[in-house]
Amino acid sequence: MMPLGAGAAADLRETPEAVRRQADSLAAPVAALVRELLRRPPVGVVTCARGSSAHAASFAKHLIELHVGIPVAAAAPNIATIYHRPLRLKDHLFLAISQSGRSDDLIETTIMAKAGGALTVALVNDPESRLAAVAEIILPLGAGPERSIAATKSFTASLAGLLRLTAQWTGSDAMRAACDGLPARLAAASELDWSEALDPLAIAHSLLTIGRGSTLAIAREAALKFKEACALHAEAFSSAEFRHGPITLIASAYPVLIFAPTDEAAAGLSDLAAELTGRGGCVLMTQPDGKPPGRLPALPAVQPDADAICLIQSFYGFLIRLASRRGCDIDRPRHLQKVTRTR
Repeated sequence: MMPLGAGAAADLRETPEAVRRQADSLAAPVAALVRELLRRPPVGVVTCARGSSAHAASFAKHLIELHVGIPVAAAAPNIATIYHRPLRLKDHLFLAISQSGRSDDLIETTIMAKAGGALTVALVNDPESRLAAVAEIILPLGAGPERSIAATKSFTASLAGLLRLTAQWTGSDAMRAACDGLPARLAAASELDWSEALDPLAIAHSLLTIGRGSTLAIAREAALKFKEACALHAEAFSSAEFRHGPITLIASAYPVLIFAPTDEAAAGLSDLAAELTGRGGCVLMTQPDGKPPGRLPALPAVQPDADAICLIQSFYGFLIRLASRRGCDIDRPRHLQKVTRTR
């Protein structure tokens, strides 16, 4: 019998190579998509996703709004599946993100978006799926089979694929270089030791995760994975939204995990960490040197968006250890199945 977390550990080890392979598998379809986007620049982008893929979609929102300057909104699939209402999406890019490509609501919303005039794109791990079949352009994640229900490999591959798309769309040499260096950095991120967080989170009943900019999607994914893999309730907030009410929850028994970005948003999160520590909070925060108490090691900064992707890789390595410590099976979380189909 395999030990708890063996599947997730294997997926973690395979992630850098999956991202490396992605450079080849995405080259042609991303080039074709970017040619179309430059020929007919969209007036807006609409994303459609569920679960972890929805957090990848929020990463896409950050990338596209910051680097391309086009507004990005999340579709509500029930408009298509429950209410059967069309949306006018002429001159929009519609981006569906899915690990399996088999969720009915994503498929039906993609069909509706295409009928409404959008250019439909599927970022999907299964290029033979129904979602891929109904989209006009397929961007294959290339994560390969996953052993764990947690689907960590496909999430990281989704973020890497979105970064690669944005690099080509904007023509950013810095972003292209960050994509090229990502596999090696992900391997290094896997080895970082977040033991500092084990004791407080092993006994916690609830916690908060916080990010800003490129790390908000990371904070949201971490909160979901705490619930799924560790039976630990967690809520995610941007550091700005956190000050609009949830800050009142701060107490020594209510840990806060801050995923610090490496761009202009970093100073605000450092200030927040100091403030919460001063109020008696149990604060854990990522930091390149990772030396002071409560600081979790992160790789030296290279490019902010790629840096954020490396943070989730380090988190996933920690998550395997925390789940085991709490007596949970990260590979087979209770009440969950590999493919979730919703309408």
